[in-house]
Amino acid sequence: MSTLRFHALRETLNRKPVIIEEKVRRSELFGQHVFNENTMRQYLTKEAYNSVMDAIDNGSKINRSIANQISASMKDWAISKGATHYTHWFQPLTGATAEKHDAFFETIGGGNAIEKFGGGELVQQEPDASSFPNGGIRNTFEARGYTAWDPTSPAFILGTTLCIPTVFVAYTGEALDYKTPLLRALQSVDQAATAVAKYFDKNVTKVNATLGWEQEYFLIDSALAKSRPDIIQAGRTLLGHAAAKGQQLDDHYFGSIPSRVISYMRDLETQCMLLGIPVKTRHNEVAPNQFELAPIFEEANLAVDHNSLLMDVMERVADRHNFKVLLHEKPFAGVNGSGKHNNWSLSTNTGVNLLSPGKTPMRNLEFLTFFINTIKAVNDNEELLRAAIASASNDHRLGANEAPPAIVSVFIGSQLTEVLDALENVTKGKISPKEMTDLKLNVVGKIPEILLDNTDRNRTSPFAFTGNKFEFRAVGSTANCANPMTVLNAIMAKQLQEFKIEVDQLIKEKGMKKDDAIFNVLREYIKASKNIRFEGNGYGEEWEKEAKKRGLSNNKTTPEALKAKVSKKAIDLYESLGIMNKVEVEARHEIEIEEYTMRIQIESRTLGDIARNHIVPTAIKYQNILIENVRGLKEIYGNNFQKVAKEQLIIIESISSHIEKINKGVSDMIEARKKANKLNSIEKKAFSYCDKVKPYFEDIRYHCDKLELLVDDELWPLTKYRELLFTR
Repeated sequence: MSTLRFHALRETLNRKPVIIEEKVRRSELFGQHVFNENTMRQYLTKEAYNSVMDAIDNGSKINRSIANQISASMKDWAISKGATHYTHWFQPLTGATAEKHDAFFETIGGGNAIEKFGGGELVQQEPDASSFPNGGIRNTFEARGYTAWDPTSPAFILGTTLCIPTVFVAYTGEALDYKTPLLRALQSVDQAATAVAKYFDKNVTKVNATLGWEQEYFLIDSALAKSRPDIIQAGRTLLGHAAAKGQQLDDHYFGSIPSRVISYMRDLETQCMLLGIPVKTRHNEVAPNQFELAPIFEEANLAVDHNSLLMDVMERVADRHNFKVLLHEKPFAGVNGSGKHNNWSLSTNTGVNLLSPGKTPMRNLEFLTFFINTIKAVNDNEELLRAAIASASNDHRLGANEAPPAIVSVFIGSQLTEVLDALENVTKGKISPKEMTDLKLNVVGKIPEILLDNTDRNRTSPFAFTGNKFEFRAVGSTANCANPMTVLNAIMAKQLQEFKIEVDQLIKEKGMKKDDAIFNVLREYIKASKNIRFEGNGYGEEWEKEAKKRGLSNNKTTPEALKAKVSKKAIDLYESLGIMNKVEVEARHEIEIEEYTMRIQIESRTLGDIARNHIVPTAIKYQNILIENVRGLKEIYGNNFQKVAKEQLIIIESISSHIEKINKGVSDMIEARKKANKLNSIEKKAFSYCDKVKPYFEDIRYHCDKLELLVDDELWPLTKYRELLFTR
């Protein structure tokens, strides 16, 4: 038992929980490492404070002299917290965060030095734009790019570094990050939603998109992770026979949290509190060793930053507890994968959640306006929403009996369906006073009552209404929330713009009263968006057939799905709202399609290596042991040895058969990879990897997993599923 697997198991079994002491209340810790509003009040002059708040609330620019004041105060605060360096913290199109640390330290001659951090360093820096994914926007000889301070997301201290959230753009202005298009989309939906909200309340001057994400993840011991080349290289297991016990007993979900894990969670939550990430909920998820963390909802830009930061902090804290965090959407076959449900809504500066019913008919008409417009926006742009959550890793999860299917649909529940059915039958044109009274009292007015006990929840729906928000359930656990949030807020902004134009036309040209005009437009939207509404089982074949009849897309793979991102419709949408131009859209498509190819390529090469260098040699080694056993039996029993060695001979033959098929599968996969690599088009290459290379994975895995059942457990080199999923 000298294999790496058994060394890892021995190391794991000797682990003790790391003791975490919580000496103060969470509320006292919250935001201690954040240059937030309270901290700014203490450190900034009134002029500087007002300038920052104006930038946050109204998007105004901060002049250089004020920036110098802010940077000096930010430096003093950071140093008082133990910071020695600063960095512009940004989110390039790699899927990870990026940072380059510079010390506050400056020499001033005469052997002396000072701590220095000026307004110029705060506002802007110049990382190499050609070294990050840019989709051909920047050449190596055109390397300059800019990171620019985003004051709407407060600076924070991570370790000994002051981190300043920034956007990342090319020298020529194109966005090279996730944050820039998101900020533009949020500005668009703010303007469009504010204009519509004024129909109901003239005091509304700003509408914020809000986001509450739910982060699912697996935790396994770091030693076990290191014993698996596939986990290290690909973030998931590429082979491994299912354990006898998986999740079939439903005994892990909401169960008692293991002691090592609860210590990790407490440590993680403490770090989150210090960084102002308002985490609130933790629990065991459905699969063994799978867990979930969820915060209180926040303004969308800040929530996106907090989720990106959380994924980084999760891994840092895991190191202290000898854990490996697996964020991959499907790290283990046969058990549930991980998602990142994005709970989205719109909230006014007057404190109203626009997707939450109120106590009056007028408030409920406002709710219905935003509710129905959301459904219409999703109906008209379902293919683009599907593209927003497309990735090589999420392809494994979508439709796998624990996640929504690749077909985007909206679930609203039977009660709200009845409300929309009633509204659909509203008289076209001017509504009589009696009809309006009946409508408001019997349909609109009763919405809060029917939703009070509406706990129905469709787990197969990619986009479900859950009482006061929409839950975009199809988002994958590795995703940067900015991607789906940019699309969702963009399509909503466009939809609300069109709604206002139509309502205003009815008021001006037809002389309708405002409520009449709103009801008339909403009625048409209900009819136009019926195809996207679905209340049944999203996993059934019947729904696939029905969805096809309705004209809904069913793009099951990333290369298929990503086409929608560069459609004329998508480009027109982004350009009309000023979110991205054609060059930026096409660059992102190129980056994502190339990333897909590289992910499958890495998995293919890793699988081939494990199969030929780990599995096949182990199988041959065990086969040789059996052959020696058969030789011994032949010496004892002579020509009658076949009778007593029957089972050994069957196993020897089976091992040979599986080895042959593994080697052939790996050889054929390599040839398919070579052919794909010769293709000039990045899109054709992606489709070739998807359709020609990836299909070999399951066949190679099948034969490797069969060998796992045949080979002596003490010889098997890879940590098994029962050990990965049930070692605590």
